[in-house]
Amino acid sequence: MLTWEEFEKTEMRVGTITAVSDFPKARKPAYQLTIDFGKEIGVRKSSAQITKRYTKDMLTGRQVIAVINFPEKQIANFMSQCLVLGAVGTEGDVVLLSPDTVVENGLRIQ
Repeated sequence: MLTWEEFEKTEMRVGTITAVSDFPKARKPAYQLTIDFGKEIGVRKSSAQITKRYTKDMLTGRQVIAVINFPEKQIANFMSQCLVLGAVGTEGDVVLLSPDTVVENGLRIQ
Protein backbone atom coordinates (compact mmCIF):
# COMPACT_ATOMS: atom_id res chain seq x y z
CA MET A 1 0.00 0.00 0.00
CA LEU A 2 1.14 3.51 -0.83
CA THR A 3 0.74 6.33 1.59
CA TRP A 4 -1.04 9.46 0.42
CA GLU A 5 2.27 11.34 0.66
CA GLU A 6 3.94 8.78 -1.65
CA PHE A 7 1.13 9.03 -4.20
CA GLU A 8 1.31 12.84 -4.21
CA LYS A 9 4.94 12.59 -5.41
CA THR A 10 3.72 11.15 -8.74
CA GLU A 11 3.39 14.00 -11.21
CA MET A 12 0.78 13.13 -13.80
CA ARG A 13 0.21 15.88 -16.36
CA VAL A 14 -1.83 16.53 -19.49
CA GLY A 15 0.07 16.95 -22.74
CA THR A 16 -0.69 17.12 -26.45
CA ILE A 17 1.02 14.77 -28.88
CA THR A 18 2.68 16.94 -31.52
CA ALA A 19 4.61 14.30 -33.48
CA VAL A 20 4.50 10.53 -33.92
CA SER A 21 7.04 8.32 -35.67
CA ASP A 22 7.59 4.61 -36.09
CA PHE A 23 10.09 2.96 -33.74
CA PRO A 24 11.57 0.05 -35.71
CA LYS A 25 14.36 -0.63 -33.18
CA ALA A 26 11.91 -1.33 -30.33
CA ARG A 27 11.54 -5.01 -29.38
CA LYS A 28 7.73 -4.77 -29.44
CA PRO A 29 5.82 -2.59 -31.95
CA ALA A 30 5.85 0.99 -30.67
CA TYR A 31 5.74 4.64 -31.63
CA GLN A 32 8.03 7.47 -30.61
CA LEU A 33 5.89 10.35 -29.35
CA THR A 34 6.72 14.02 -28.92
CA ILE A 35 4.42 15.57 -26.30
CA ASP A 36 3.92 19.25 -25.43
CA PHE A 37 3.28 19.78 -21.71
CA GLY A 38 3.07 23.58 -21.91
CA LYS A 39 5.45 26.44 -21.14
CA GLU A 40 6.39 25.42 -17.60
CA ILE A 41 7.33 21.80 -18.39
CA GLY A 42 8.07 21.94 -22.11
CA VAL A 43 8.28 19.14 -24.65
CA ARG A 44 9.08 15.56 -23.68
CA LYS A 45 9.52 12.35 -25.67
CA SER A 46 8.10 8.93 -24.94
CA SER A 47 8.00 5.47 -26.44
CA ALA A 48 4.56 3.83 -26.37
CA GLN A 49 3.42 0.34 -27.36
CA ILE A 50 0.08 1.54 -28.72
CA THR A 51 0.25 0.40 -32.34
CA LYS A 52 -2.54 -2.21 -32.01
CA ARG A 53 -5.23 0.40 -31.36
CA TYR A 54 -3.88 3.69 -32.75
CA THR A 55 -2.50 4.94 -36.05
CA LYS A 56 -0.07 7.86 -36.21
CA ASP A 57 -2.81 10.08 -37.64
CA MET A 58 -5.13 9.24 -34.73
CA LEU A 59 -2.49 10.32 -32.22
CA THR A 60 -1.26 13.66 -33.57
CA GLY A 61 -3.09 16.45 -31.72
CA ARG A 62 -4.52 14.08 -29.09
CA GLN A 63 -4.18 14.94 -25.42
CA VAL A 64 -2.83 12.24 -23.11
CA ILE A 65 -1.94 11.78 -19.46
CA ALA A 66 1.68 11.01 -18.59
CA VAL A 67 3.90 10.67 -15.55
CA ILE A 68 6.64 13.25 -16.00
CA ASN A 69 8.83 12.78 -12.91
CA PHE A 70 10.25 9.30 -13.53
CA PRO A 71 13.93 9.09 -14.47
CA GLU A 72 14.60 8.99 -18.21
CA LYS A 73 14.73 5.46 -19.65
CA GLN A 74 16.83 4.24 -22.56
CA ILE A 75 14.76 2.12 -24.95
CA ALA A 76 16.93 0.82 -27.81
CA ASN A 77 18.42 4.00 -29.35
CA PHE A 78 15.75 6.31 -27.85
CA MET A 79 15.57 8.15 -24.52
CA SER A 80 12.04 8.12 -23.08
CA GLN A 81 11.40 11.16 -20.84
CA CYS A 82 7.89 10.40 -19.57
CA LEU A 83 5.44 7.51 -19.21
CA VAL A 84 2.19 7.79 -21.16
CA LEU A 85 -0.64 6.15 -19.21
CA GLY A 86 -3.20 3.71 -20.52
CA ALA A 87 -5.34 0.75 -19.58
CA VAL A 88 -3.86 -2.55 -20.78
CA GLY A 89 -6.31 -5.09 -22.17
CA THR A 90 -5.96 -8.88 -22.04
CA GLU A 91 -4.55 -8.90 -25.57
CA GLY A 92 -1.87 -6.36 -24.64
CA ASP A 93 -3.63 -3.53 -26.43
CA VAL A 94 -3.44 -0.19 -24.64
CA VAL A 95 -6.27 2.32 -24.36
CA LEU A 96 -4.81 5.75 -23.66
CA LEU A 97 -5.98 7.84 -20.73
CA SER A 98 -7.01 11.33 -21.77
CA PRO A 99 -9.27 14.18 -20.63
CA ASP A 100 -12.78 14.07 -22.09
CA THR A 101 -12.48 17.69 -23.18
CA VAL A 102 -9.47 19.75 -24.32
CA VAL A 103 -7.65 21.35 -21.39
CA GLU A 104 -4.49 23.39 -20.96
CA ASN A 105 -1.26 21.46 -21.49
CA GLY A 106 0.62 20.84 -18.27
CA LEU A 107 -2.40 20.63 -15.96
CA ARG A 108 -1.74 18.28 -13.07
CA ILE A 109 -3.88 15.19 -12.51
CA GLN A 110 -4.99 14.79 -8.92
